[in-house]
Amino acid sequence: MPWRGPYDSLAKPSKRLVLYFVDALSRISSSTRSGPLTISWCCRSDAHTLDSPVNSGLNKDNSGEPAMSDEVVITCALTGVLTNPQQHPVPVTPKEMAESAREAYDAGASVMHVHFRAQEENKGHLPTWDPQIALEIADAIRDKCPGVILNFSTGTIGRDQQGPLSCVRAGKPEIAACNAGSLNYLKARSNGTWAWPPMVFDNPVDKVEELLAVCRETGTRPEFECFDIGIVRSVGMYADVGMVDKPNYNLVMGVASGMPADPDLLEIIPKYMKPGSLWQSTVIGREEIWPVHRKTAELGGHLRTGVEDTFYLPGGERTSGNGQLIEALAAVAEETGRKVVSPSRAREIFC
Repeated sequence: MPWRGPYDSLAKPSKRLVLYFVDALSRISSSTRSGPLTISWCCRSDAHTLDSPVNSGLNKDNSGEPAMSDEVVITCALTGVLTNPQQHPVPVTPKEMAESAREAYDAGASVMHVHFRAQEENKGHLPTWDPQIALEIADAIRDKCPGVILNFSTGTIGRDQQGPLSCVRAGKPEIAACNAGSLNYLKARSNGTWAWPPMVFDNPVDKVEELLAVCRETGTRPEFECFDIGIVRSVGMYADVGMVDKPNYNLVMGVASGMPADPDLLEIIPKYMKPGSLWQSTVIGREEIWPVHRKTAELGGHLRTGVEDTFYLPGGERTSGNGQLIEALAAVAEETGRKVVSPSRAREIFC
């Protein structure tokens, strides 16, 4: 995904422990930048349910649309870039990233979507594509969160994406965000001026193909980031021409010049996806994002949140970090009858 700290413990104390076998360019909200394999035995909090062998989410239903499943995978968008770590609870260093990931992991997240921030003093708001830093962050998260699935950001403005490709090769994530089409990246202020100079988030087909080739090289699954319906349809054409076998969709909603954070849109988008596809929504904004998360859960999509996407909880309070956001999202899933799966089950579904 394109862009978006150390914390106190945010997850609620576990009532019981379950023992089982386990193996992003900027997001900008409508008001503030809140949002723009190893195998081991481990003990995990009861935020993750016991694995079920049924309903992976890959089956076709009778409508030919993406299938419904009672199981749901939760992704935490750990940090993004550009937000100032001196003002917002965003992790920067490998240690901070790992600690924040663990809070999200204990609250129910099996996938960590990772951006890489510059490590120099007072530069933590800036992105870096240093593959050594990417590897250090990946290793720290994997050590702290046994069996976790990593999803690397790859978004760049411009055609050159050698930095992200080097990070994917170094860290070998299970998933890489693949920005599947171009977008005029715009935001207008209430006084009639641009919030920033208009820019194009350019992702032509040859750029997409280059990333897909590296994903094949590293055994990484591409996750197609879709900012509008045309990009959703483009992903289907990527499958039609053989660029990808089974496309998986991430619906990015809430970017000012892309799809709005409107739960009603989710009623119609799935029919434009390839049958049997995995999909999730990424929702950028304040507390208005939470009805979209609920609708995603009701329609069978997978779920994502984190301080890359928002700093706000369902009641409008500011979050102190990723743990609180994932805890709130897990509650939404459970209220809609979805079962939050463990990392080992998420690996079977997503990888």
